[in-house]
Amino acid sequence: MILSLKTEEQKINYLTRLFEETYIKDIMERNKIEKIQELNDLINILASCIGSLSNLSKILATFRSSIKSDISLNTIRKYIEYLKNAFIINETYRYDVKGRKYIGTPLKYYFEDVGLRNARLEFRQIEETHLMENIIYNELKIRGYKVDVGVVTKRTLTEEGNKDKKQLEVDFIANLGSKRYYIQSALSISTEEKNIQEKASLININDSFKKIILVKDIIKVKRDKDGIVTMNIYDFLLNNNSLEF
Repeated sequence: MILSLKTEEQKINYLTRLFEETYIKDIMERNKIEKIQELNDLINILASCIGSLSNLSKILATFRSSIKSDISLNTIRKYIEYLKNAFIINETYRYDVKGRKYIGTPLKYYFEDVGLRNARLEFRQIEETHLMENIIYNELKIRGYKVDVGVVTKRTLTEEGNKDKKQLEVDFIANLGSKRYYIQSALSISTEEKNIQEKASLININDSFKKIILVKDIIKVKRDKDGIVTMNIYDFLLNNNSLEF
């Protein structure tokens, strides 16, 4: 439907009406919600924090400080479940790669439809980094993968000889049967410093599963000396077998 619309204004109006008149209306009626403003505020908060670590307490603090609302933690929890059941958002949990266990909080939220998310915020918050993450996450889910956010603990010695522990983040761990991929999302790795930064967590994973960096830069698929594959996001999106490159 939206592809048939000619102007940007028509597309924005269509997405905005779809969100309000279909999704929000259905959630309100199905769950007998009376305080529509609280639900709308929660959606806006979640739309603003896609790709960022969050939790219920942090969301509650935002309600208290920015919106001056007395909404309860239990209400926030219920509303998030309603949004998940309506296929508006997804929760993604953190997984400790070396410890082989899940970390309860914080976690990340992603929108099932990036267009609806952008329309919800009136296209004011178009952060390419987080939107690219959301798009990659959605594509992996469409392909059937179970997707987590990875954490890798790196232990080093300081100059004083003390032990130092640092947590490095892997944007996505994608699992499907016996297959697993570690994936980083990066707009650009045009400098060696940025390249080292993006590879830091991947080279600290001591297993044989494939490690991939997806970038917006127009480049050919390449594999470096550490076995890490760098790929353009369009190549990833346009080929269902791209993770096998």
